[in-house]
Amino acid sequence: MRIPILKLHNYLLISIQTEIDDQTAIQFQEDLLDKIHKNGSTGVVIDLTSVDIIDSFIAKVLGDVVTMSDLMGAKVVLTGIQPAVAVTLIDLGIHLKNVPTALNLEQGLIKLYQELGE
Repeated sequence: MRIPILKLHNYLLISIQTEIDDQTAIQFQEDLLDKIHKNGSTGVVIDLTSVDIIDSFIAKVLGDVVTMSDLMGAKVVLTGIQPAVAVTLIDLGIHLKNVPTALNLEQGLIKLYQELGE
């Protein structure tokens, strides 16, 4: 299964609608980095509203995606982080200190515009 990545102007929007396994997470990472490169995207919003729980591998991949996207010049905003996901990220030492967050996709887009000064 692949996670859909939508293009909106110079941004990429991802809404993860189901629990993901390790293979899907790796494929998502590859697909996202490829789209950032091909489209020259400057911003990414990853909506996690439907993700109730994550394991250590998925949490690591998420942290890596944020770092890799930043290295490629794309700012990431995470939206809809559920309480259990937030606890898991902190428990695993994945703090994402400089990563903007928002409650939902709409607020995430607004935050991305602010972060990029647009």
